[in-house]
This record gives sequence, structure tokens and C-alpha cells, in this order.
Amino acid sequence: MNTMTDREWGLGHEDPALFDPVDVDARAWVRDLAAAGMTAVILTCKHHDGFALWPSAHSAHTVAASPWRGGSGDLVREVADACAAEGLAFGVYLSPWDRTEATYGTGTPYDDFFVAQLTELLTGYGPIFSVWLDGANGEGADGRRQYYDWDRYYALVRRLQPDAVISVCGPDVRWCGNEAGDTRPEEWSVVPASLREAESTASRSQQVDDGLFSRLVRSDEEDLGGRDALLASTDPLVWYPAEVNTSTRPGWFHHPAEDDAVRSPEELFEIYRRSVGGNATFLLNVPPAATGHIAESDRAMLARLGELIRSLDESDIAATAVAEFSASSLSAAPGPGGVWRVEADDVPASVVLRFETDADIAGVALREDIVQGQRVDGFVVRFRGADGTVLAERSGASVGAQRIVDAAVDGVRAVEVEIVGCRGPVALSQVRVFRRTGAW
Repeated sequence: MNTMTDREWGLGHEDPALFDPVDVDARAWVRDLAAAGMTAVILTCKHHDGFALWPSAHSAHTVAASPWRGGSGDLVREVADACAAEGLAFGVYLSPWDRTEATYGTGTPYDDFFVAQLTELLTGYGPIFSVWLDGANGEGADGRRQYYDWDRYYALVRRLQPDAVISVCGPDVRWCGNEAGDTRPEEWSVVPASLREAESTASRSQQVDDGLFSRLVRSDEEDLGGRDALLASTDPLVWYPAEVNTSTRPGWFHHPAEDDAVRSPEELFEIYRRSVGGNATFLLNVPPAATGHIAESDRAMLARLGELIRSLDESDIAATAVAEFSASSLSAAPGPGGVWRVEADDVPASVVLRFETDADIAGVALREDIVQGQRVDGFVVRFRGADGTVLAERSGASVGAQRIVDAAVDGVRAVEVEIVGCRGPVALSQVRVFRRTGAW
């Protein structure tokens, strides 16, 4: 509905007749997203205005009251089916704040309403990989105030979609702290348990529709899981990985006036390398236009972004190297089917990838076998020339799901990865080395 009214936050009670996109093609949306390298789609099924994009039996404020598809449309169904056809996972966003629903602010009656709509989404559209909840909680002192029964919502998801992760205002995937795509230098998946409670606090949510929130950087704590941070906390520890989210545009909905403000593919590729390459997932918002199509400026950006992301695989030369391991380590080559294992007592330990000819290197990527946990907390990467001279050196603490390390170094004959700190036995599942290309 915000797309039709050219707003970021609707006021509630908008006329359903406003929702009538002329040519929705969900398959085309999903194909464009897949071309950008995405593996899943989360649909905003209902935003704060309360207009539901499926024919909910629990509200009259839905697509069933609109002229779109003659009142018989179900956009959630169309996107879910498109994802299934194109091989992408499907997830749902459902705003906990509803500016149309009369029971908002009444406590349990509103929770009943929210649970009823969430049940429809969790039972009517096949497997759901993510239920994305934010803490939007508007109105406040001079209006209605609703205290969300988060535990009840979580229990419903666990029962109806046990394989789904509950994101952001939830116990499974956490917000990185901003909507600008900014990332921490060291991101940890093991953090104090109290962080789960902090993410569901209403005061942390967006309070004002000022058009600036999506570019505002607010990292509340730069270190969430380093040794010092963990030792300073008396909380139990939880596995709570981060998600980095931002939009292709200044806002989260399509506005024609912003067609020339779409982020460049190069900027988004850098965010991708810092987020997916910084032990986080990357959620990129792509808003379709009122016509039902993704705007050409966004489509062109997505296509180029996909090319840049695919260039990483195309430029990986690790498979051409000969691997040498320190005597203390188990020499199973990291990569498909292999995990380099090092006992904690044997750290520091190293693996050296040697190349037959000089290579101009853009960077490297490391991955831990995170089924075993996140255990590396200190590493050094050295780039050596043909005579063994160290041409450049990079260091860091966290690895986790993936750590991409930038290093523009020419004439490299060997790349040495040394693990210098750990929190238990190390299991490194991948070392990639990227040659320099025009993309990076």
C-alpha cells in the first residue's frame, strides 16, 4: 500500500481501491533476485498500515477488498509459488504494529489477532525459511500502547514451521545494529544471551518516518563477542548470528523520485564482501514499483551485482595451489569434502598454498565448519613472493561462516594462513584465494 501512496509509513485505513498494480509478475521479481545471487526472498506481507497482501480471514483490510485481480488476488501466494518454481527459499515479514486493527493496544485481544494472521502465513504457503519480525511499536504515551507477547509468537513459529529461523526481533538471527549496511570489523556469532532481549525492545525500533533511518549507522557496541566482552558479562552464551540489512534506495518502498538514487552495484558488492564476508548474512531490500514491476534502474543494478558476486568464484585460484600444513595440524585440505582440523594445543598452526607462477591477488576468504562452532579468534594471512619474502600481511580475529580479507598484492607465489588464537579445536572448511580482476 505504501508503494501506491508514495509513503514509507502508511497511516492505516487507506482505501483498498488504491491497491491495483497493473501488471504484477512475481516470477520476474524472483528471477531478477536470483540473477543477483540471492538464495531466498522475504516478502513484506503486511506493513504498519495494516493492509494485508493476502486475503486474510481476520481482517477486511486486505487485497480481497481491492480491485486487483478482481478481488481474488493473493500476492503472498504468487511470490511463494514463484520462489518454489525458481528454487529460492521463501520467508515472511509481518509487522507487529497495525495502524488499522481496532484491537491494537488492548493486550491479549490484539495478540490473538496477530497470532491468527501469522498462523495463516505459516500454514498456507508451504515451507517458510524465515519469519522476519521487527520491533515497530508506534503511538506510545499519547496513543495506543501494545506490549507484544513475543514468547507466544515464537512458540507458534516453532510449532508450525520448526525449520524457520526467527529473525531480528527473535532468538535466531540478530540485527547488526543499523540499516545502512555497515558491518563490524569483527563479528561474532557467540554472544551474551541478554542481546536477544535487547533486540525485542520497542525503544530500539524505528520511531520516526524521516527517510534517514535506512542510511543511519548505529552500532551500539563495536565488540559483542570478543574475549573481553564475554568475560565482562555474567550471561550464558548463545549462538546468535548477525544479519546486515539495507535497501537499494534511501527508503524501503519504491518512490519514482528515487529512481536516480539507487545504490550502485559496486557499493552493494562492497557491502556484500563486508557482510557475507564478515560472518553475517546480507538482506537487500528491493521494492517493486506501483506498476507491479521492479524498476529498470534496480534491475540493471541487480544484474551487475550478480556478475560481481559470481566473479568471486570465477577468480578463485586456490584449487591450483599445492597445500602444505604445519606438522602440528591434520592435513586434510580445506575445501569441498575436506576440513583442516587443528587441536587447540597445537595452535599456532598454518597452511601454505603455493602457486607455480606469480599471481596478482585481490584477497582471500576463510570459512570455519560452523557446525562445530565459531572457534578461531586470531589469524594472520601472509602473502609471499617467489623468494619467500613477505609482500604483505593481514590479520584479524573472527572467521565464522566466512571471512573475506582484502589484500591487493601483486607477484604472489604463496599464501600462508596461520591460526594464532582459538577457543577450542579449529575446523577450517575452506581457504579461497582470489586473483585480481576488474571487479575487485
